[in-house]
Parts: sequence; structure tokens; C-alpha cells
Amino acid sequence: MKDLENIDAEVISAINTEKLYRAEAHPPKILLLYGSLRERSFSRLVTEEAARILQYFGAETRTFNPSGLPLPDSCDADHPKVQELRELASWCDGMVWCSPERHGAMTGIMKAQIDWIPLSLGAVRPTQGKTLAVMQVSGGSQSFNAVNQLRVLGRWMRMLTIPNQSSVAKAWLEFDDNNRMKPSSFYDRIVDVMEELVKFTLLTRGSKDYFVDRYSERKESQDAFKSRIGKRAT
Repeated sequence: MKDLENIDAEVISAINTEKLYRAEAHPPKILLLYGSLRERSFSRLVTEEAARILQYFGAETRTFNPSGLPLPDSCDADHPKVQELRELASWCDGMVWCSPERHGAMTGIMKAQIDWIPLSLGAVRPTQGKTLAVMQVSGGSQSFNAVNQLRVLGRWMRMLTIPNQSSVAKAWLEFDDNNRMKPSSFYDRIVDVMEELVKFTLLTRGSKDYFVDRYSERKESQDAFKSRIGKRAT
């Protein structure tokens, strides 16, 4: 509990994710993305807190550093940072997206990361059926513009976006001189969101392919198969 001073040990001990694990299952693998390159990036600091909480719940986490990621379409997809991001997207069972709100929207840095993740890589769909939690930080009063936009993108990427979300208002007041988040209802909400993400990930990842199996795609495959058979017959 050294890294989680804000959590009540007695309360969190009631959370039992072990019963959700299959005997052969690996820990949930969660990729965290943040949307700012500032030296003291509050979206990064929030994802760092989220990663600590996820690790306490037994998850394995990796955080992508967007520094050096080119703008979409400005180079080929074989750029090292693009390849790193796509490999992490394929590796994970679920994701956390955290963006600052800038001019009433997510940042371009956040959007660029999502834009570099394709809906399909050959026969692999790196995001489809995976879980997603969305969060945002604001410099002023609480807002939900960025998380609402992130939800739209999560749906577009065919992800299972969990119901809970986090929006941290006046984020610059919520961290101490050591860049650790102070005890607050904002911190408690992040714990809620990460707990829910782990639960949804454990419950759904083994059935991911079943959830995203579509009639239209099965029909298309069957029609293509019939077409090939018909050509052979003639």
C-alpha cells in the first residue's frame, strides 16, 4: 500500500477480483494513453496514479509516451513510434485514455494517438472488443467535453467503453510537490473507474471474439466462399 496512501485499506480489501480470474488467465493487460507533452502534464500524472491503482488490482500496465509521435499521414506507418503504439494496442486487453480539455475538446496529441491505431492490421483488429476507460483533466471548472468525445471514438474503434468515467477539475490543485495526487473525491473516482475497468476486462476478454461476431460479416464471408466455389465449378 506504500504507493496508494489515499486508499482506505479496509475498504479496498473487500474488492475480490481473484474470483473473476480463470485458472489459466494472465493478469489484465492495460495500455494507458495521455494527451499532453508538457513537462508537468496533469493527464500524464493522472494516468500514473491510475496505473498504480490498476497494478494493485493485479493488472499489468504499460504507458505510451506520445513524445516524438508524428502527425497522422505525415509519414509511413513504419515510423518507430507508430510501430510502438500499434504493438501496445495489440498487446493489451483494455485501455485507459486520459486527455486534457483544450478549447472544449480533447487535445490533438490525444486524437493523433487514436488516429494512428487502425481498425484492422491485416486479419488482426487491435481494438475491437477490448475494454476502455475514459478520463480527462481540466484547468478550470469541471467539464465532460473531452470524455464525451473519447466515448465517441471508443465506439468508433469498436471498444467496450465502461459506464464510469473521471473528470478532474482544476487539476493543478490536486497534486502535491511530489506530483502525487492528494486525497479527494476526484482520486476516489479514479479508483472507482479503474476497479470497474478491471472487472469488465476480466469478465469480457475471454468472450471478445463472440461479442464482436457480426451477421453482416459472416454473410459477406459466406457469399465470398460461395462465389469462389461457383467459379471453380465453371
